[in-house]
Amino acid sequence: MPPKKKDEPDEAVGAARFGRVRNNLKMGVVGLPNVGKSSLFNLLTDQSIAAENFPFCTIEPNEARCAVPDERYDFLCDMWKPPSEYPAYLHVTDIAGLVRGAAEGAGLGNAFLSHIQAVDGIFHVVRAFDSEEVIHVDDSVDPVRDLETIQAELCAKDMEYLRKAVEQEKLDVKKNPTMKLSALFVSTMDKVEEMLTDNLPIRTGEWTTPEVQMIKEKLGRLITTKPIVYLVNLSKKDFIRKKNKWLVKIHTWIKEHGGGVMIPFSVEFEQELWDKREDVDATKAFLDSVDGAKSALPKMVVQGYKELNLIYYFTAGEKEVRCWTLYEGSLAPQAAGVIHSDFERGFIKAEVVAFDDFKALAKGKGMAEVKAAGKYRQEGKTYVVKDGDIIHFQFNVTAQKKK
Repeated sequence: MPPKKKDEPDEAVGAARFGRVRNNLKMGVVGLPNVGKSSLFNLLTDQSIAAENFPFCTIEPNEARCAVPDERYDFLCDMWKPPSEYPAYLHVTDIAGLVRGAAEGAGLGNAFLSHIQAVDGIFHVVRAFDSEEVIHVDDSVDPVRDLETIQAELCAKDMEYLRKAVEQEKLDVKKNPTMKLSALFVSTMDKVEEMLTDNLPIRTGEWTTPEVQMIKEKLGRLITTKPIVYLVNLSKKDFIRKKNKWLVKIHTWIKEHGGGVMIPFSVEFEQELWDKREDVDATKAFLDSVDGAKSALPKMVVQGYKELNLIYYFTAGEKEVRCWTLYEGSLAPQAAGVIHSDFERGFIKAEVVAFDDFKALAKGKGMAEVKAAGKYRQEGKTYVVKDGDIIHFQFNVTAQKKK
């Protein structure tokens, strides 16, 4: 196989291979009832939705967005001090709690499983704290059991999708004598069924490109193809001391069931910190008292954005500093189209500097030092935009002639 050309985009890997190639992807907050999902959603998105102590408090999914923290964006805003500042945003959906048997309709299960199918990635919130004030749907706290419950329900729902798809394909073949089940279809569906029977997420399998395309074409957006970030909700005490009897067991389970990022956090800690946000002295006193513990929310947002295979580039100037979200691997004309379709249609070139080069060279507003150092590049239609690029597009759109 010949080597890739310099500007040829890399193929997405892992769960990203199954995802939609879009710029407005969403993470869904998922878990059993009363594990801290809605409280976390409130903190992430500055919302104030109901977060009561009983199952099914959240019924219809709540949607909001949270800014992606980035020191590069802050640097550009501090330099230019424009009247308009627009960070990148992660879109988040709060989905009601699942219970055992949801795939068969238990609780409010089927509707909620369809809500999970509608998002592109999952924040799986796991409870690892004891509290007499917060009831547990199974009466006792056991995060590993809860992880297995959720994964079993997701795999069961995907098995339902699989069976319907296979039945439909066989029906189509029966109606059309010129059709037959392809060997690729049969082998791929058998492989999917084997994994789901073993409660293994489809994203964890080793799939060829034709198999991935077959899954996407025939099975749609299976729930277990979506990337997952595991968020472990600890007590404030355990979060500060960085110890909890369940953490090692949870981490082991994750490694044995397809892997993924695990982020310990504490709703109790985050809420107390948030409540002090308008009092600088109180915030400092609180942070000084917690042995170096700090908010885990920024890490969650950044990781969620990464799991969706999203990046962003910057436009910066006197009027505005802005992050423009796009799918990793996008070419320069596609990136221009994020600003306006005319930019893509009439794309001429992209004038680009990497953020690190700009920060190292620029002594003030503008590109004089960057250009003098030869780091201000002109890129064409085949350029693959990199995360953190600072870009100015040149385009020309001729007005359409009236008929």
